[in-house]
Amino acid sequence: MTTFLLVAAAVIVVAMLVAAVRIVRATQQSKKLRGQFGSEYDRTVNHHGNRRKAERELHRRQNRVADMNIHPLTPAASEAYRADWTRVQERFVDTPEDALSDADRLVWRVMTDRGYETKKFQQRVADLSVEHATTLDHYRKAHGISVRAARKEASTEELRQAMVHFRTLFEDLLADSTSEQAQAGGHVGDVPQNGGQASKTAPDMPHTPQEGLTRP
Repeated sequence: MTTFLLVAAAVIVVAMLVAAVRIVRATQQSKKLRGQFGSEYDRTVNHHGNRRKAERELHRRQNRVADMNIHPLTPAASEAYRADWTRVQERFVDTPEDALSDADRLVWRVMTDRGYETKKFQQRVADLSVEHATTLDHYRKAHGISVRAARKEASTEELRQAMVHFRTLFEDLLADSTSEQAQAGGHVGDVPQNGGQASKTAPDMPHTPQEGLTRP
């Protein structure tokens, strides 16, 4: 075999090895992103119609959030927000639409206090997806019902669903600073049915919409 052929063969082998390394790295990167973003990974891929474009978008979100000063709440702030949620929940008895608006604003306040930039809903969703991807669909559903409620197009039961969805994200946002309190049973009660009685000793509000819609 001539020197030229040996060199050509070596170049081909090196090129194949480089390609294999790139494929392995890309696969590992995709696996890591999928593990972090969960269903949001697939949603982003479907939106962009291309895995590479989707992963660039997810990396952009990671970098954006990394540049923010995201931090846990202090125990005092967390306790104050839980008290605010109790008041919102009790208000649902008489004015469910107003209570839903209050719940939306309360989640917005918690996000702001934790360091998120909260001007536009779509940007809030993108930012939350980095560390709160598992509860993101709850936020989307709650927001959708809230928009329809503002047009008087949502039923009372749908408003209850939205409250449950907001509560799921609310708990997730407080989790970093309140895990010990949660273990001690420091939850507020379930969202009461319209016309029912709010109770501070009611069972814990469930963390899934299906459970939260079960009527007694």
